[in-house]
Amino acid sequence: VQLVESGGGLVQAGGSLRLSCAASGSISIDYMSWSRQAPGKQRELIASVSTGSDNMNYADSVKGRFTISRDNAKNTAYLQMNSLKPEDSAIYYCYVADRVLGNYWGQGTQVTVSS
Repeated sequence: VQLVESGGGLVQAGGSLRLSCAASGSISIDYMSWSRQAPGKQRELIASVSTGSDNMNYADSVKGRFTISRDNAKNTAYLQMNSLKPEDSAIYYCYVADRVLGNYWGQGTQVTVSS
């Protein structure tokens, strides 16, 4: 399974970005999530979505500002990030759990929010 993330970049505080994570080579994707890691900090799980998108969870730090979604036909997960803050600056990683092939991380995409 290969995960390709896109959509990161530089944005001013208060702005928005939309991250995408496209999975290729997968057989049966179950759980999808986004995590982030800032310099000198541990990786933090910030959002997850179940197979049917009926269960989504968010870290308190992003709740109300970020929205996770997925398109099962495209094997793609999205993270809509609004009202961005400088403390949201980090490398954002996609994670996919495939029922048959196992679990995979994307290569990461940099998000930088300027004040």
